[in-house]
Amino acid sequence: MSTGRHIMPVIAISLITVVSAVVGLNLALPDIARRTGASQAELTWIVDAYTVVFAALLFFAGALGDRFGRKPLLAIGLAVFGLAALVGTTVSEPWQLIAVRAVMGLAASAVMPTTLSVITTSFPERERPAAIGAWVGMAGAGAILGLLVTAVLLQYFEWPAIFWLNVGLAAAALIGTLARVPDSTEANPAPIDLGGGVLALLGFGGLVFGIIEGPVRGWGDPWTVSSLAAGVLGLGAFVWWELGRAHPLLDPRLFRDRRFGSGALALTTTFFVWFGVIFMVVQYLQFVVGYSPLMTAACLLPIPFFLLPTARTAPKVAARLGYRRVVPIGMLLLSAGLVVLSRLQVELTYWVFAVGLGLTAAGMGISGTPSTTALTEALPEAKQGVASASNDTARELGSALGIAVLGSTLNQVYRDGLSGLLGGLPSQAVERILGSVAFTQAPELSLLGPRGAALAQAGRQAFVDGVSRAFLVAAAVAVIAALVVWLTAPRSPQGSPPPGMTAGAEPLAGRGRATT
Repeated sequence: MSTGRHIMPVIAISLITVVSAVVGLNLALPDIARRTGASQAELTWIVDAYTVVFAALLFFAGALGDRFGRKPLLAIGLAVFGLAALVGTTVSEPWQLIAVRAVMGLAASAVMPTTLSVITTSFPERERPAAIGAWVGMAGAGAILGLLVTAVLLQYFEWPAIFWLNVGLAAAALIGTLARVPDSTEANPAPIDLGGGVLALLGFGGLVFGIIEGPVRGWGDPWTVSSLAAGVLGLGAFVWWELGRAHPLLDPRLFRDRRFGSGALALTTTFFVWFGVIFMVVQYLQFVVGYSPLMTAACLLPIPFFLLPTARTAPKVAARLGYRRVVPIGMLLLSAGLVVLSRLQVELTYWVFAVGLGLTAAGMGISGTPSTTALTEALPEAKQGVASASNDTARELGSALGIAVLGSTLNQVYRDGLSGLLGGLPSQAVERILGSVAFTQAPELSLLGPRGAALAQAGRQAFVDGVSRAFLVAAAVAVIAALVVWLTAPRSPQGSPPPGMTAGAEPLAGRGRATT
């Protein structure tokens, strides 16, 4: 048995540790809102603090592993992840949860790219494609496992139990890493691009902050405007900085290759839609329909039956019919599923929900896998480290933006729907009700008699209206992206690398053959 096969269980646990933390938390959001007083904007931040930091630092963390050693970085990332999750079991304020999740995202950025680097440097070349395929499968399985295990935990325990799951997984992965994973470093590591890492985090963080806080503070509020402006300027500065670096974290010239650019756009859009959908339907099923976490997870079980078969067959279909045709079809399916989901009402009609969810999952499978292939095949073998990191970053950036934009749309419509119905109530009660639909269901409202019951019903309706509007926004984004991909993707499966990206060029992100 090869050395690589000995480490696969460790890699599996490490990957599941960080992936399950992305999805599983969504099930706990209603319980967190009720028990900590978190507003809708704070719930969005609790989810997105992890994803924003994770996405912004993926390239930077991968470069650190190449230079200083992949095993030490993996071990440190798992240790920090587990310790942060342990702190998460003790906190009780929304801002503390946001801080914990941000630290976990920082740790996850060190774990996820390192697991793939360990595979590519530990497996012999003939076994590497199968190992990478297993890695992709484990990432998907980790999301489903996280959802199901979290649902079971929340059925019997309160929300801090989800962090105990994170602690246990991180501890098991850390022990396995120290015992089994070989150390490796890059033979000729590139200089660390600290400036690029800082600019990426500041730019993306500023943009997401403005999007999430806009409905609460007001879109003309100085904090909102300055955050959005700082985000745009920061991302612009990141592009300018990277163009001037000999060894950038991400060379913007990569996007001159139409396969790479269209693949990155399709992946970002697909995950923008998918994670935004999961973020909202989980809350809809619990806040509005009144389902338990376990029943909510059961409602999502159709997902793998649509996602997995389409994801497996889509690359073969794309190879036959062409990426330019297949991926836009997948994105239009995403859009169709979102339009169906936008028809949801306060009273759940499950067949409508299942059809919408099934179309969305099938669309993700059809567009996601060929987009990954297009992105990675756009670059030569020497650049596959850059391609892998670009693939991960596109997914995580899309996830963070989807949660931020769609969550902000939901929050704005919800607040607008209730703002004219709260006259005469104490200012603190108004603030809490506008902050989250959870407080329209608080026992205190029953003291208001018929008005309390009316407010509870109005809160559920306003929340459903916000969910519907957000789904339509996502559907429009998917249609626009499908059109752009159809117009820009190359007609033939072959393309030419962009300037500076020939097969013999020096790796841009310091990836290459490892030495032990």
